[in-house]
Formats: sequence, structure tokens, C-alpha cells
Amino acid sequence: MKSNLNPRHLSAAFALISATMVAGGWAADQPQWGQQYTRNMVSGETGLPESFDPQTGENVKWSASLGTESYATPVVGGGRVIIGANNGEPRDPRHQGDRGVLLCLNEEDGSICWQLVVPKFQGDVYLDWPGAGICSPATVEGDRVYAVTNRAEVVCLDLAGMANGNGGPYVDEGRHLVLPGEKPMEVGQLDADILWLFDMRAEVGMHPHDAAHSSILIDGPYLYLNTGNGVDNTHRKVRAPEAPSLIVLDKTSGKLVAQDGERIGPRIFHCTWSSPALADVAGRRLVFFGGGDGVCYAFDALTPSSTPGPAKTLPRAWRFDCDPTAPKEDVSQYLRNRRVSPSNIKSMPVFHENRVYLTVGGDIWWGKNEAWLQCIDATQTGNITETGLLWSYALNRHCCSTPSIHNGLVFTADCGRTVHCVDASTGEACWTHEANGEIWGSTLVADGRVYVGTRRGDLWVFAAAREKRVLGCVELDSPTASTPVAANGVLYMATLRRLWAFQKPSP
Repeated sequence: MKSNLNPRHLSAAFALISATMVAGGWAADQPQWGQQYTRNMVSGETGLPESFDPQTGENVKWSASLGTESYATPVVGGGRVIIGANNGEPRDPRHQGDRGVLLCLNEEDGSICWQLVVPKFQGDVYLDWPGAGICSPATVEGDRVYAVTNRAEVVCLDLAGMANGNGGPYVDEGRHLVLPGEKPMEVGQLDADILWLFDMRAEVGMHPHDAAHSSILIDGPYLYLNTGNGVDNTHRKVRAPEAPSLIVLDKTSGKLVAQDGERIGPRIFHCTWSSPALADVAGRRLVFFGGGDGVCYAFDALTPSSTPGPAKTLPRAWRFDCDPTAPKEDVSQYLRNRRVSPSNIKSMPVFHENRVYLTVGGDIWWGKNEAWLQCIDATQTGNITETGLLWSYALNRHCCSTPSIHNGLVFTADCGRTVHCVDASTGEACWTHEANGEIWGSTLVADGRVYVGTRRGDLWVFAAAREKRVLGCVELDSPTASTPVAANGVLYMATLRRLWAFQKPSP
């Protein structure tokens, strides 16, 4: 059939289609874990598939192997999908054995662009848990990727990889690919291009535990991140009690700019796995941080300074003890006590309308079963433990999930296999749902739905509403500890073995 459209009409038609896709929420990358700054697990994406099935291929755009164990959450930016993985299925025959891997995939088809391969710590398995790979979600800004490796290194990577040559100032990638003392490896086109590297063990004296988990927050010229300081292999001693829990780096050079001065180390019950959030509160720019001691801190954010100098101490705006009656001294004596123990914070604090929402409670492996979803008044100053709590909602069991706040509701999940919907103003329960599997990841609200995965290998879908409505439950290929991500009309879900990209077919 002969077309009646001339090229000028076709151009106008495509422009209209493109504008419609942008207006419909189909043109947004997801370059960090959660919303920029606030960390709210809510996406403006629309047009996501209502149903999908990995078994039949229904609404499956592509899937990519992550090896045998992936605990990371993907991020999307600049046409690339970045996610941590392991080397259970080597993509390059030169790299054999247990390694941490950060994969850069093509957003369109899931093909590999490059990978950062990092040898594991040797000797003490509690420094770098076998098979766990790289667990930290990356952060993308422009043509740069910022991430924390399994060896507690903060790295700045070129999003283009080695395709545009080996950028600097770091040019020793060949040595970084092997263990200390081994012959450097020849760098190939499939290897990542490291622009700078900050070794947190060497530079701030922290002691990693199990697996580094940190999502880097960018604010202007600065990178804010938790160090991952934790206990040793006995679980009874913090090897680096004086090491900071929160640090700030210059994003251009990787130099240390500031750190907290709270001396959280002696009170860490297990490790420091919570990443920071940031917001403007009553004319004051604050960084919110969940400590490994069960305390939520707010610090004054740095203002850009042209005068270089020694690392500063972040000024504290307020502190809120989420579990004030819990033990504070000699915390290791409460190991394996499921009734009485200190609390810790594994999720990220989320800022929304002058409030901070976070989950807190006993440690999954070593602490009491109690856990709570709490709401804190972010406008106060000083020690606000007695005055800052707006409400507290009891969860079923330990919790790792970062909450999602949307339309006056808070959605979260816990290790007691339960998904919760709570009134954001009052903390009253709206509904709960038994998910038949432990939940380590967080809820995602997108396109009027709540998505959350389980350690049983299910992806649950609910209506993002005050009344409970289950929209579906999809059986995945393997368990998941990841958080769903929506970007550019695609829903991403990582399991231990695969990354799935779900999308409606193009009209």
C-alpha cells in the first residue's frame, strides 16, 4: 500500500510519538538506587507490563546471566544497565574462579559491554563472603560509574569502558585484575576502565565484614557513602572501632573530604550496610544516615569549597536512637539472643515531606526478632530520641527493606514473609499480605503498582492503594534479594542467577 505521508509528515509523526513517550514516563533512567537524594522507592514510569512470565517469554524483552549468586540491584543510565554479579559463569576465559564482578550491559538487548572483575580477599571468608560477588548497587552520572567493590574499594569507572582508551589517572588495571604478588594481566576490551580508586581499608582503616554493600549518593562535587565497617570473624570484636561509618569523597579525584565523628564503631552489632539520603529541611541541607548502632543521624551537608585541606568532620544536626532501651555497651554478649539485643539499620532512610521513614530492628542472623517501621520528624535538632518519633509500627520480624512512600501510604516488607501497607501520617496498618517467602529486597512503587520479590523466587504485584488488591504473583527462575527497578518503560528484576527485563511489545 502506498503511503500518503511525505518525509516531513513522517518526521512530525515520530516527534509526536517521542513526545508522548516522554510525557508518559518512558524516558527516565534510574541511575541510582531509589529516587535521587531522598531514596524513596517510587518511580514515575508508566506503561509497564501488567503481566509477565519468564517461563513462556510473555513480555520478556531480554534476560542476562548473572552467574550463580547475585545480591545486587541494577541501575540504568546512558543506555547501559549496571549490576553486580559473581564469576560463577565466566564471561572471559582468562578470569577463572571466585571473583566479584560488576557487569555493564547494553540496555537494548542485555549484551555485555564490559565487566569489572575483582579478585576476592584471601584467607578470612568473613572479609569477602565466597560466591557473593559485588553486592553494592552502582551510581551513574553522565559518563561516570561510581561503585564499591567486594574489596571495599570505591571506584570511578568510565561508562564507555576501554572503548575510548585507558583513561587515568589510574592506569594499573592489569595489576588490579590479579591478587597481590601475581603477574599483572593484559587488559582487554572487555575489562573496565578504572579512572580512580579509593581503598577504604588503607585510607580510613575500616574492617569489612561478609560483603561490602553501599549505594553512593552524589551531591554536586561530593560522594557520600557508608564504609561497611563491621565485626571480625568471631562476631565479637570490632577490629576498627575508630574507623568512620560515613565518608565523603571528591567525585573528580577520589580524595577524602570528610567523615563522621560519631565513633559508632564500638556499638556496631554486625556491620554498617545502610546508605545515606539527603534533603533540604527548613533551609538546611541534611544528610541522613542509618548507623550500625541502630541510630539514625542527620549531618549538615558540605558546601563546595575551593580550599583543599585535611578531611573535615561532618557536623551533626540531630541524632535519633531508634531503639533507646536496647543494650549499648558490650553488645557482643547478646549474640544469638532472639529476645534481647541491640538493633541495627540495614535499609536506607527515606525523606518525604519533612519526615524520615526507615526500618530498624534486631539483626537477621544474630539479634532479636523485633523490628519496626518508624517515622521521624526531620525538622528538629540535637538529641531528638525523646521528641522526634512521630509513630512506630511493629513489623513481623527482622527487616532489610527500604520503604516506599506514595499517595499517603508507606509500603515495605520484612523477613517475616509479610508485605505491609501503612498510613504515612498515622502509622496505622492499612493491609498486610503473607508472601510465602522471606523478603530481603525493597518494594518498588511504579505505574500504580507495588512490586516486591522474595527469597522463594516469587515476584508479587499489588495495587498501590489503601485497599489490598493482589494483581499477580510471578514465579522467577531463582530466589531474589534484589529490588525491582523501572526505567524507560522497562521493569528490571534480578534474581540470584539472572537479570530480567520485562516490557510490553512495541505497538
